[in-house]
Amino acid sequence: MSAAGARALTIRNVALAVLGACVLVVKAAYQGPLEEAVYAWAGNFAVSFALYFALLNTTVRWSRPRLHAAGLTLLVVEAFEATNGFGVLSNVYDSSDFIANAAGVSLAVLVDIATAAALARRGTAATGK
Repeated sequence: MSAAGARALTIRNVALAVLGACVLVVKAAYQGPLEEAVYAWAGNFAVSFALYFALLNTTVRWSRPRLHAAGLTLLVVEAFEATNGFGVLSNVYDSSDFIANAAGVSLAVLVDIATAAALARRGTAATGK
């Protein structure tokens, strides 16, 4: 991968991690359909999504970076849930949070695959190869 392509992926990863963090911050202000569900699970979903992209920047040089980022993300968010906030942070235990965490990581992987392909096509078109 070219330096420009690696830079584009890093920027994309940071932007999507920030997007996930923003969803976490604004979820409490949501008022609308499925308000209870959003309040209960959007935080888990958003944190899992954001953490995947944050970790993806650290696993980019490993073999199978997506697999490692997804596995590490699930390990962290599920351990957080199972230990009730690692015994340090405030957390309300809900067994459905495990599903919301996995869904957030799953969407992150799908977005990663789709946007990486789009960035690769754009890079190929820009270089004329």
